[in-house]
Amino acid sequence: MSYASKISDSVCDDVAEFRLVCVDSTWSRQTADCECVEGRPSDAKIYESSTEDGVTWTVVSPIVFTYRVIQSERLLDASNDTLMFGHISNPTEIQALKNNSKVMKRFIVIDETVNDLYGSRIAAYFEARGVTYKILHLPTTEENKSMALVTSILEEVHKFGIDRRTEPIIAIGGGVCLDIAGLAASLYRRRTPYIRVPTTLLAYIDASVGAKTGVNFANCKNKLGSYIPPVATFLDRTFLCTLPRRHISNGMAEMLKMALMKHKGLFELLQKEGRSLLDSRFQPRIHENVHMDAACVSTRLAIETMLEELAPNLWEDDLDRLVDFGHIISPELEMKVLPALLHGEAVNIDMAFMVYVAHERGFLTEEEKRRIIVCMQSLELPVWHSDCTLDLVQKSLTERLKHSGGLLRMPLPTALGRARIFNDLEDSIVCRAFKRWCDEHCETAMKPQSHNGNA
Repeated sequence: MSYASKISDSVCDDVAEFRLVCVDSTWSRQTADCECVEGRPSDAKIYESSTEDGVTWTVVSPIVFTYRVIQSERLLDASNDTLMFGHISNPTEIQALKNNSKVMKRFIVIDETVNDLYGSRIAAYFEARGVTYKILHLPTTEENKSMALVTSILEEVHKFGIDRRTEPIIAIGGGVCLDIAGLAASLYRRRTPYIRVPTTLLAYIDASVGAKTGVNFANCKNKLGSYIPPVATFLDRTFLCTLPRRHISNGMAEMLKMALMKHKGLFELLQKEGRSLLDSRFQPRIHENVHMDAACVSTRLAIETMLEELAPNLWEDDLDRLVDFGHIISPELEMKVLPALLHGEAVNIDMAFMVYVAHERGFLTEEEKRRIIVCMQSLELPVWHSDCTLDLVQKSLTERLKHSGGLLRMPLPTALGRARIFNDLEDSIVCRAFKRWCDEHCETAMKPQSHNGNA
């Protein structure tokens, strides 16, 4: 049914449909049946209807975002064009920029820890290319993830001065850095393009490939934000070499999430090779085909399954999202114990509990539940936390119901690599699952110590 037909059903008078055409720099309305072919048409339309109360104009203007996710090796080598031009798909446009005598500018937002490790190499890259640049290093931790940090970025961008269409802001760091810089870019002159360069495994497969930006507000995780994707994300696994082991484990929680929801093969790969990937920090093994090794295959599968879920629902118009698995009780837990748990650790605790819920509902066998928990533990992820109380669980479920259109919208695994969204959950099932979860893990649970790094 056309939009005009839908409007016609709700008003008494006729609805007129107009398309928009640009001729000599001026946009004009044309009736939908007009055969005029002169000018440049728009995908937008205007519908006009009349009632006894007056005239109504309804504008339908499709918004299309195109962004690229590029895996690249040696991203900081001066001979590698990716960091400068990888966001542009048209070779002619790239060549025109290279031939232009105008000095290019780049504003880089970077995490402080990442700056200590890679700042000099980043500076050398832009100097070798004759680029005027500004590197702003900030303490981008979960505790500092606020509008104050966004404002500090905007002030520096304003002083530096960039062309808002041809000189994208570049964010280099973990998920917090990418979120903050992305929100700043979405606000500066209403939308300035930006590029994400993740340096943590968590950001590599999660924060960097979607459209969301955000900061914490009112003691709530990511309460403020926008849906503005980057023009490109550049992935280079060599950044993972310098990550603390705990941060590698932290990122593997999001990989495991996609495996449990969508891909049994990825789950089995993490079962078999997970500890080795943790040990090697996802670097390719010597003498092994770089495109076939476990590190390459697992990250590719995680990204592909993530993009499958995000691309058709980039603005979360549909609240039934498999990628919300592990994100029902974890936001409340993470903010409560901040900074004791990293994001992926909180997500894994959430997932572990939900595995018990799925088992209690008869979706997972005892053996499947055991395999999942053992896999989590082999990846050195926590599967229980003393601060994740029954009260916190029930409060989180109530908040979920309140903010999800009156439906629970809970993703649960129904088998290894398969899942569905459920809107019903009896309190008795929650209580039984919680008791069994605590009985089996509270004595041996790993409770990570506070950690302030964010490489």
